[in-house]
Amino acid sequence: MSQVRVLVGTHKGAFVLTSDGKRKDWKVEGPHFGGLEIYHVKGSPIEPNRIYASQAGDWFGQVVHRSDDGGVTWEAVGNDFKYHGTPGTHQWYDGTPHPWEFKRVWHFEPSPHDVDTVFAGVEDAALFKSTDGGKTWAELSGLREHSTGSQWAPGAGGLCLHTIILDPRNPERMYTAISAAGAFRSDDGGKTWKTITKGLKSDFLPNPTAEVGHCVHHVAMHPSNPNVLFMQKHWDVMRSDDAGENWREVSGNLPSDFGFVIDVHAHDPQTIYVVPIKSDSEHYPPDGKLRVYRSKGGNEWEALTKGLPQKDCYVNVLRDAMAVDTMDECGIYFGTTGGQVYASADSGDTWNAIVRDLPAVKSVEVQTLK
Repeated sequence: MSQVRVLVGTHKGAFVLTSDGKRKDWKVEGPHFGGLEIYHVKGSPIEPNRIYASQAGDWFGQVVHRSDDGGVTWEAVGNDFKYHGTPGTHQWYDGTPHPWEFKRVWHFEPSPHDVDTVFAGVEDAALFKSTDGGKTWAELSGLREHSTGSQWAPGAGGLCLHTIILDPRNPERMYTAISAAGAFRSDDGGKTWKTITKGLKSDFLPNPTAEVGHCVHHVAMHPSNPNVLFMQKHWDVMRSDDAGENWREVSGNLPSDFGFVIDVHAHDPQTIYVVPIKSDSEHYPPDGKLRVYRSKGGNEWEALTKGLPQKDCYVNVLRDAMAVDTMDECGIYFGTTGGQVYASADSGDTWNAIVRDLPAVKSVEVQTLK
């Protein structure tokens, strides 16, 4: 029987949760790197025992850890994140120039084709690539050196490259999203990039439909339908049917179109999930009710509440804290800043907390193990 492994990054360590295919009883291992901030933990899609973890903090700086035994043991690997050439400047919150400074890795994206190739999105926003399992890193500088790069400014969480999507059918195509710059696509393996923001509107910008400056929170794609993208923006849930060339709003009847996570059902590329948050200043669920919303492509949304707290709940769900498994009945998982990891083994119809009282959850990723 298949197994499921849930990788959880938290404010004070990483945790590995495992269960059999029934997904009822869970084994909790951790904390790994106890007391240290783990921004993201993600495993290889082709070698399940290969896992990367990003540790970042004021005391030890950025450290990349790698496990080759499914998270049992870990090794600190390369941390040579250096911007290519003369870094230059980007805009600061007040519009003044600010030097590019490396702070942390927000997101790992291992290649679906080569076990030793992995990409990293960092703050200040840049894209790095390793071809030796994370031992050495080189910047794909075409992104940061885009003609709009000097105009990028940080969102409330920093100038972070938090989303990397690799097209499984076209190794030359990839997508990135940056808070608060926007979304970008490369069709030549990361050498050159174009903005993909047509149709986005952000009322807080001097020009609401500007090419850059949109605070994109997360982008999702189903591997079987790579031209269709779904986006959770600072405000608005968006959809593109042409690889990001054009976007349209699909927020529909959501109680709030603000949120951080968005994901796609493993077996139905039209079914998507979001977790609405009240506002950009009140980072908790509307009415204190923790609800996941499900839609067949957008606009018409169904609240999924069975097993989730519907009273006095004031947690947040951060941008990398939702994932799906690929079991026959798709499992949906998300973590909260209150330290709970919720799971549904029936595509979102019912939920239960598979672990409680962890440190604040920063990321949730899932591996289905044969």
